[in-house]
Amino acid sequence: MEAAETETAKAQDQPRLVIVSNRLPIVLNRNNQGVWEATRGSGGLVTAMAPVLRDRGGLWIGWPGTSDVPADELRDALTTLGRKAGFTLDPVPLTEEERLKYYQGFSNEIIWPLFHDMISRCNFDPSYWDCYRRVNGKFAQAVMAQHESRDFIWIHDYHLMFMAQELRARGARNRLGFFMHIPFPPLDIFVRAPWRRQILKGLLEFDLIGFQTLRDLKNFVVCAQALIRGCGVEGDGHVMDLKCGKRTVRLGAFPISIDFDEFADRAATKEVSDRAWTIHRHLPDRQIILGIDRLDYTKGIIERLEAFRNALIRYPDLQGKVVFVQVVVPSRREIPEYSDLKIEIERLVGEINGQFTRAGWVPLHYIFRSLDRTELLSYYRTAEIALITPLKDGMNLIAKEYCACSLEENCVLILSEFAGAAAQFHQDALLVNPFDIEGVADAIYQAFHMPLQERRARMQRLRGSVKEQDIYWWVDSFLKAAIAKDLKSFPKIELDDYLPRYEFV
Repeated sequence: MEAAETETAKAQDQPRLVIVSNRLPIVLNRNNQGVWEATRGSGGLVTAMAPVLRDRGGLWIGWPGTSDVPADELRDALTTLGRKAGFTLDPVPLTEEERLKYYQGFSNEIIWPLFHDMISRCNFDPSYWDCYRRVNGKFAQAVMAQHESRDFIWIHDYHLMFMAQELRARGARNRLGFFMHIPFPPLDIFVRAPWRRQILKGLLEFDLIGFQTLRDLKNFVVCAQALIRGCGVEGDGHVMDLKCGKRTVRLGAFPISIDFDEFADRAATKEVSDRAWTIHRHLPDRQIILGIDRLDYTKGIIERLEAFRNALIRYPDLQGKVVFVQVVVPSRREIPEYSDLKIEIERLVGEINGQFTRAGWVPLHYIFRSLDRTELLSYYRTAEIALITPLKDGMNLIAKEYCACSLEENCVLILSEFAGAAAQFHQDALLVNPFDIEGVADAIYQAFHMPLQERRARMQRLRGSVKEQDIYWWVDSFLKAAIAKDLKSFPKIELDDYLPRYEFV
């Protein structure tokens, strides 16, 4: 009884956690009776934050993803899902113009390509900037309508970089945290943005800014020192203080993670095991290579398919012995570049299968749809090789999910050097340059022939790393940095501990 009362007291003493993101963690669909229902969405942020709020409660504010649902039906759907999820969901409606200019425009035609080092894809339309600022104010107003004085308000990602400035202008005195889920670019890339100083000044209104890797943190510091007068740094660990005039902002590198135990436990269920066995039964005596990506030009899908073709040409003993399953999850199909990418992927899939297919063996299996959770975990569980080769990625939680679900530990992770996860996994994954078609092909061949003992040793260490630094470790690390008075509890970090070895070759 006393222990229960102690836990209750601790929970009551904790400030409420308010999460703000562009999208609520939901998908809205009509059921057979024509009633709108909300189900849990997918994606890295949902995977990371949902279990945290489930355990401690709180509030999640964001756009519901559509304007088609009547307000009363939307509230009912969100209330029902919120009860199941263990936290409250509060929607921020967007007009069609706001969706086009704030989300599709500034966020995804400017910041997304710029921060992924793809300047040629940027469309620096001035009207996007004006709308982006207005929508950040709209989100801030939604927070002010719901917030309490002790709340810790945690804003997520590049869509909402001006939230702190807008909240301060409305009188919010709460502690404000921000986490950048995508990479932060180096100075020579960042300065191309016409609103570079405004973006930096907006971010510097937060009390704590978190990045995926030490490289991203250092890029931000260099940009701030170059573009904002009088910025200096205190500390040399993964958490440091940036002093700009009278203002001090805490910065930190916090590699995001997953709920390891939840993935591992679900992967061990009979339902997943049976589905995994069925997948392999239909592909006997072959190693399955798995790629899973959202439809996006940063994921390196075209380059990966070409590398697989190159491996079949240069290593003919792989023919008939491997099957590449490439899953592409539909995303942003209203944007022409993404529709063009889908067409190119499907052309290449057909070309490769036409070139190599023979009786009893189709080398490339292409799936263009979202997988339900059981099917997703079944593919993780059964694939001997994961081929995860983004051209640039903030972290890539697919790599961590794959490791968590690899219960037999007889598999190999091939990972892009340019994924944030490479900093954590560089000793035991096979790191590749996704632009190096022959190098990726060589890694496929190396993984195929890797002895079982080496596979297991590597995967055991990878799984141990994900289990030790899971989603709860990530949240605790971020919140600890938010409340710590000084930097003494954050030890110095050697750069080599956080960056892949290729950087020193």
